[in-house]
Amino acid sequence: MSSERAESVNVLGGALQPCSIDPMTGFYRNGCCDTSDMDRGNHTVCAIMTAEFLAFSKYVGNDLSTPRPEFMFPGLKPGDQWCLCAGRFLQAHEEGCAPKVRLDSTHLRALEAVSIEVLSEHAIDETTGD
Repeated sequence: MSSERAESVNVLGGALQPCSIDPMTGFYRNGCCDTSDMDRGNHTVCAIMTAEFLAFSKYVGNDLSTPRPEFMFPGLKPGDQWCLCAGRFLQAHEEGCAPKVRLDSTHLRALEAVSIEVLSEHAIDETTGD
């Protein structure tokens, strides 16, 4: 299996934009939702955390809000942007608690798990921030 990174293209067909550098996100911790065959979790959806989503994620076994200094993980709070696993995002969508997403920062590979229609339903308006 190759460990080559997938081309950095977003779901809109353009260049993948950064998701967050504070906190530093991404499978490669480079601020982008870049991916490769090594990223079995498909951490490709740039999402804006909400209290509701963080509670849901903790409930289903992935506590993103508690700091884990041993992994250099600060813990997330509402408003933070983070590269989520595409499957977890879809699960949150199906449960009615999906966070907003930035399409320009969401990797094309997210479409392997989530349709563009579902992503678009939760997309933040890049011009207004809503």
